[in-house]
Amino acid sequence: MPSRSDFANAIRALSMDAVQKAKSGHPGAPMGMADIAEVLWRDYLQHNPENPSWANRDRFVLSNGHGSMLIYSLLHLSGYDLSIEDLQNFRQLHSKTPGHPEYGYTPGIETTTGPLGQGIANAVGMATAEKILAAQFNCDGHEIVDHYTYVFLGDGCMMEGISHEVCSLAGTLGLGKLIAFYDDNGISIDGEVEGWFNDDTPKRFEAYGWQVIPAVDGHDSAAIAKAIEAGRAERNKPTLICCKTVIGKGSPNKQGKEECHGAPLGDDEIALTREALGWNYGPFEIPEDIYEAWSARESGAVLEETWNEKFAAYAEAYPELAAEFKRRVTGELPADFAQRAQAFIEQCQAEGKVVASRKASQLCLDAFGEMLPELLGGSADLAGSNLTIHKGSKGVSAGEAKGNYIYYGVREFGMSAMMNGIALHGGFINYGATFLVFMEYARNAVRMAALMGQRSIFVYTHDSIGLGEDGPTHQPIEQIASLRGTPNMSLWRPCDMVESAVAWRAAIERADGPSALIFTRQNLPHQQRDAQQLAAVAKGGYVLSDCDGEPEAIIIATGSEVQLAMEAQQKLAGAGRKVRVVSMPSTDVFESQDGDYRESVLPSTVLARVAVEAAHKDYWYKYVGLDGRIVGMDSFGESAPAAALFEHFGITVDAVVEAVEDCVS
Repeated sequence: MPSRSDFANAIRALSMDAVQKAKSGHPGAPMGMADIAEVLWRDYLQHNPENPSWANRDRFVLSNGHGSMLIYSLLHLSGYDLSIEDLQNFRQLHSKTPGHPEYGYTPGIETTTGPLGQGIANAVGMATAEKILAAQFNCDGHEIVDHYTYVFLGDGCMMEGISHEVCSLAGTLGLGKLIAFYDDNGISIDGEVEGWFNDDTPKRFEAYGWQVIPAVDGHDSAAIAKAIEAGRAERNKPTLICCKTVIGKGSPNKQGKEECHGAPLGDDEIALTREALGWNYGPFEIPEDIYEAWSARESGAVLEETWNEKFAAYAEAYPELAAEFKRRVTGELPADFAQRAQAFIEQCQAEGKVVASRKASQLCLDAFGEMLPELLGGSADLAGSNLTIHKGSKGVSAGEAKGNYIYYGVREFGMSAMMNGIALHGGFINYGATFLVFMEYARNAVRMAALMGQRSIFVYTHDSIGLGEDGPTHQPIEQIASLRGTPNMSLWRPCDMVESAVAWRAAIERADGPSALIFTRQNLPHQQRDAQQLAAVAKGGYVLSDCDGEPEAIIIATGSEVQLAMEAQQKLAGAGRKVRVVSMPSTDVFESQDGDYRESVLPSTVLARVAVEAAHKDYWYKYVGLDGRIVGMDSFGESAPAAALFEHFGITVDAVVEAVEDCVS
């Protein structure tokens, strides 16, 4: 019978062989964490390789994702649909084993951890989702939501600021089913970390409210198992298991050194490592008895079947809750959602409210919150400014997790990465808010949401110089262009209550990617629309106001600047000009329409075009061409009341009129 060291050495061998074949990669972390992974995956992890999306599986996140061969080896050995040929194709084009774990490429990969620190943040989000979902659905004698979130992280994750944000909140929320393994090997790319990282990590996490298990020998299986047992026994605090390991464990000449962190060991050193480990097999060769001992297919099927039986009993006792649980974890919207949402949009058009679009957003949440029990909100300490608390909101806390609103605190990056973890976990449609300019703090988590195609709804208020006196540090200029340029990101900047409602509906219904909803601080007038125009709002761009006959010029506007365009059109009409106004709340949605529709809104025969938006000008050249005109920003803002700022920066009715006249002439 193979020993535990044989099982761990299978991970080491596969990892060093794959990195060597690819001629790039990171063998050090997989070899150093192999013993921890072996104990966790073979003795504790609740999963089914035949069904990687089983709702009650434990989640495993490799936050130090550069060590991706660790998780690929684990998935392969456990019996997931990841062949030895896939491992041999490590880091190659279109392989199932890219250089970092990528969600959607490989069965069993729970998240694209991306840059260091985001994996632990995703894991905190997953554990938060588990806690809230359990509180909402579990009943006496029926615990259908009952799984752990395990995460591996290294020194680099600990150094990243986002780890402070989310681990602090994890302690506050009492995420007792979150267990993190800190790979304390003292090495990063630049060498021994003591010269730039000498935090007392156990004390830091104790201060966050975590249970900390220090100084665990990461190569002692019994010590690792004892630490995991202690972590699972503590249900009111997350647990950090600090594991002392040797990076590149088993390599005679490179273990414990930065040389094995991010480079192949080399053929000669691999031969020596095989000898040192007593691994008498060729490259990518795993003995059948080790495969049999590693496989979790049979045990995983039993685990899932046992849960299915529990769920059947739950469904018999609580049929409505069971049906709702199934709907939510599969991501289906309520059957009547589309009908009710459309009725609300039509009501908004009929009422014609004049409100700031951030207030319009809150009114939308009041309505959609009643339709969607899965709606889970939050704000980075700006709820009163973002207006993200709706009439059905109830806060989530360590002692009461049945709510639907998370107070994230001043943690924009942490919030956004946690949102991705919540979305990946399933069971919720979550939104989180901050000021648009603070999107910069969270930029990479927003990018990861788009990369993974997750339905995270990012709410950004105070969208322009219109926020006024807070000044240039708080006035977004280039952020909208940055978000629009992000692949798979859908952005809406609505001009009134109606467009805000359409934007929210679109974000909720968009299951394959994130949305950024951009809202104003200042009040916006209601725009009149007929039934055809109302239907066209959902197409992202439409003719809001037209002229008789072929237009001489087209004004394209978004958000608060749509009213400027409308007033400019009236003034130009008085001078005999035929001008069309196009409201363009979502450029990406408009660009997804067929060519005939786009041509009907922006006919190619009309070359005189003016774009109006109180944001960076450059984005709009794609619509107006080099001969068109753009009324917008090409500098940072100033501190002053909003009206004075629009006048100062030339974003006015007269400026739009002048731009049209200049374009036509």
